[in-house]
Amino acid sequence: MQWDLYCRVVDNFGDIGVAWRLAADLAGRGESVRLAVDDASALAWLAPRGAPRVEVVAWDGGPSAAPDVVVELFGGGRPRVAWPARTRTPVLVNVEHLTAERYAERSHALPSPTSRPGEPATTTWFCFPGFSPQSGGLLREPGLLEQRRAFGDGAAWLASLGVATRPAERRVVLFSYRNDAIDAMLDTLAAAPTLLLATPGPAIEQVTACLGPSLARGALRAVALPWLSQTDFDRLLWSSDLNLVRGEDSLVRAIWAGVPFLWQLYVQGDGAHRAKLDAFLDRYFAGADAVLAADLRSAFVRWNGVAAGSLAALAGDSTARAAWSAHAGAWRDALARQSDFTTRLLAFVEGKR
Repeated sequence: MQWDLYCRVVDNFGDIGVAWRLAADLAGRGESVRLAVDDASALAWLAPRGAPRVEVVAWDGGPSAAPDVVVELFGGGRPRVAWPARTRTPVLVNVEHLTAERYAERSHALPSPTSRPGEPATTTWFCFPGFSPQSGGLLREPGLLEQRRAFGDGAAWLASLGVATRPAERRVVLFSYRNDAIDAMLDTLAAAPTLLLATPGPAIEQVTACLGPSLARGALRAVALPWLSQTDFDRLLWSSDLNLVRGEDSLVRAIWAGVPFLWQLYVQGDGAHRAKLDAFLDRYFAGADAVLAADLRSAFVRWNGVAAGSLAALAGDSTARAAWSAHAGAWRDALARQSDFTTRLLAFVEGKR
């Protein structure tokens, strides 16, 4: 099938990151994809080699000759002319933001009658990524977990970036928005040998402001990473013992890495991110040990600045770390037993043609 995807880049690269992963995953399964985006500049480092069967065009670059599916990402809309006149109306899909909130399951796969000037009356179908079989699922390319298991501990890969690792160090990835808890996080981690791998942007900027030019505090040392492609970002998460990530795409990749993580949500002016975090934590800790869940919930809310909490779980003893690691791996494996987002989307579209 011919898929036309439309993405507006708001900020922080998350929109284009998800759009590219979906486009590349569809193309990897034999689909033809045209990705129309209003700012493709981030693809220069996110996907420097492009992908076979994916064509990137400007937002108003025009539709494919006969698209079978038109996908609007995150409610960003589509241009006035999204398919040629006198061609069959494609299946229209609106892919929404990832959330664990219950409304996503209720709203997933529901129709929305659409009427726009110059177009025949149509139906747009809502697609909500999520964490349950009743949702749209999570993006996961075929063979991803097998690649992850074969990767090893990542020391050799980090060395290829010029990062020398030490046997006793705990490796921690930092990929963050602006965060008032950064200094407290550094204090907590500095109590034990730690290699902090800080990504470009707010992460390394905040770390440098706190640590100064030495990029060190106590037993912690930090290194500044270069911009990484999505493939290498996955490898970075696989090389870590703890991943501090932000936004939706990186949350999903941290889940598939199968190691402990903290997730920083994008702050929304109306406070909607608080309910989103609560819903995620309720799902993440369902069935978990009560003490572990309480300690980690405290760290998540402190990291997101939505309530009083403690980051003490980041410096837990070996028993606590092992419990967190086991929980992260078990949750990853449980989600991996579900079908992935692209598989569900393909089946859904086939049913609507």
